[in-house]
Amino acid sequence: MTPPAQNPFSRRQFGALAAAGLATAAVPPALAGPAAAATPGRPYQPTWPSVDRHPPAPEWFQDAKFGIYWHWGAFTTPEFGSEWYGRNMYIPDSGENKHHKATYGDPAVWGYDRFIDGGTDVAGNPVQFAPKPVSQGGRFDPEEWARVVKASGAKFAGPVAEHHDGFSMWDSKVNEWNSVARGPRLNLLDLFGKAIRGQGLKLLVAMHHAFNYNGFYDFAPPQPTPSLRKLYGQLPRADEDALWLAKLKEVIDRAQPDVLWQDFSLNSPGYCINSGPCAVAEQQRLEFLAYYYNQAEKWGKDVVSTFKHFDHGFTTNGEVADYERGGPADIVTPYWLTDDAISSSSWSYTRGIGYYSSTQMIHALIDRVSKGGTMLLNISPTLEGIIPAEQRAVLAGFGTYLGRVGESIYSTRVWDVYGEGPIKMGGGSFVSPKVGTAKDFRFTRDKAARVLYATVLAWPGATAELTTLSGKRIDLSSLRRVELLGASGTLKYTQDASALHVTLPAKPYESPAYVLKLTFAGTIPAVGPATGATVYADRNYGGASAALAVGGYTAAQLKTALPKPVSAIWPGDGYEALGYPADNFTGTPSRFLVATPDVRASAIVSMRVTFDPARWFRIVNVTSGLAVDGGGAVAAGSPLKVWTPDGSTNLQFRIEDAGDGFVKLTNRTDGLVIDGSGATTAGGNPVQSAYTGAPSQQWSITDTGGGVCVIANRASGLVLDGGGSVPSGSPLKVWSDDGSANLRWLFSVA
Repeated sequence: MTPPAQNPFSRRQFGALAAAGLATAAVPPALAGPAAAATPGRPYQPTWPSVDRHPPAPEWFQDAKFGIYWHWGAFTTPEFGSEWYGRNMYIPDSGENKHHKATYGDPAVWGYDRFIDGGTDVAGNPVQFAPKPVSQGGRFDPEEWARVVKASGAKFAGPVAEHHDGFSMWDSKVNEWNSVARGPRLNLLDLFGKAIRGQGLKLLVAMHHAFNYNGFYDFAPPQPTPSLRKLYGQLPRADEDALWLAKLKEVIDRAQPDVLWQDFSLNSPGYCINSGPCAVAEQQRLEFLAYYYNQAEKWGKDVVSTFKHFDHGFTTNGEVADYERGGPADIVTPYWLTDDAISSSSWSYTRGIGYYSSTQMIHALIDRVSKGGTMLLNISPTLEGIIPAEQRAVLAGFGTYLGRVGESIYSTRVWDVYGEGPIKMGGGSFVSPKVGTAKDFRFTRDKAARVLYATVLAWPGATAELTTLSGKRIDLSSLRRVELLGASGTLKYTQDASALHVTLPAKPYESPAYVLKLTFAGTIPAVGPATGATVYADRNYGGASAALAVGGYTAAQLKTALPKPVSAIWPGDGYEALGYPADNFTGTPSRFLVATPDVRASAIVSMRVTFDPARWFRIVNVTSGLAVDGGGAVAAGSPLKVWTPDGSTNLQFRIEDAGDGFVKLTNRTDGLVIDGSGATTAGGNPVQSAYTGAPSQQWSITDTGGGVCVIANRASGLVLDGGGSVPSGSPLKVWSDDGSANLRWLFSVA
């Protein structure tokens, strides 16, 4: 697969960009919104304006939510290391290199190609990727795979048709290194395509071949023949670019895939672990898109082409961005995809392979759907062609869950809020799946926006408490009934300023998660923000809206967030919005502390979103869940620590404007402020002191998305650090911001 990538741009992160002075910058092409739909009968041309007409995520894809694919090929043969065995076996002193020498011999002599053409290991045992179908007395049964996939609840599925190793799994005319001419001598792509479509599923085909000649075989020796140079990605670059396109055209024509998934190095500078260019020629990329979309028009199909979200080879104007082993921390648009693996250690089967639990993976699916994505889950069959029992158990868990509460997943759309609770998931690529708690909810809605699904990630007991649906944030007068999916009858509920309280029956069944179905008389009412403020284009919280984090918004920045004038505003509890009648925060501002359905008379031109200086807050670390603690009535110069959150005033701070976008953080018990004067290097410990206005006593608070903030000192630039998973009472320190969750904080009203 691919190396780690950067975090996405979330629609919730506008405030963070504004605070950094970046909100007026143009959105990168790969993150821009979808273009207009293609004109029927008008052929696509290999130009960006033409292919950008293609709708990136058709409705069937947004409805499907869950797919399965598999890494299975010549790289599975040694059942060792990972699917990158073909690269790593040539790297001196790597685990694969040592294993290869001990098991097969010197890789310069016993090369990767022998896994395809066949050979013997040092013990004289035959070695080859040559699984036998059940019809020939073997154990490989693609139709049985398809039945297992269908039973999991997946709506689309398919194979990796070519990985980085250059071995094609179809009857290629442009690549003699294929599964019909060599190895198993089977048209694997055709077998899988027929089996998957035979179960009524859409077909996905995954292609990883761009990296074949962009660095996968960097450590392999030069090959002696043109044919071997083709396998090892050692042809002249122009020939490799042409071969990349020719393989795709064959796959398109033979399989007519509904989804054509591609891995990185379409245009990924810096990701190929070599000098580059880590890219496929732009014209070849455009030729592929135009060819695929034109063929789909002939077939009468709505198809999907994907790319890694950090890759610049395609854009979200016409294609879907994919996050590997992860996903965003908050709702992200346009519609996106994540590919994840059932194994924690490898994408292909290896001896001793580790697995995630079905609960981990089902919670990952629920979280990703709540944020506007679809999950593609990888399984890892053995060399013989068997799906191991542990993997079948995970897939069966999906099938049971989706069979019972699938209406909360399939054909749903994101709500205004993805969820609530202490367990934060996602935040980029290569983020391990987590198990949620009885306080963690994820929300989805039906397409008509009349039904809200609230999924709780563990059984909550006698009562479910949904703080997002508190009286401070939403009017539930139009709520008509609440049900528990998979159980009979309606549920009683009450709402107050703290939460919606739903009375639950005795636990009706065991499940990784439980779903409350809330049905409204009309559309689901607007919900107020948990942090910052939401502005609306229409009165009464209607029309377009934008969630604004803490920060300042000039006229241009505000227009970028909400193209129309602000007509209603809803500050989160504990926050205030200052609306200025002129640009650059000039003029006498109007102050908004509560939801205000009509503010047009205020003529808001620029705006600041701040913490309410009259309220007290706990500052809670994302990693440890511990809160900043002043320690009580202590003397100036005393250090701070982190402590288990409780009702003590020692853990409460007022956040007051100090000018120029900075604030002072004043402890409620002792009246002292957090001071970084003695913590000028990473690892230093801030103290408390009487406020003098010194830069060391001033801090910037930047929302990185979803109310998760970084707190940076004005003098040193270092940020508050909770220290990781530390015990209560550990010292507070500062660190250079490296993106770690140890340096991220949540503010809660005390």
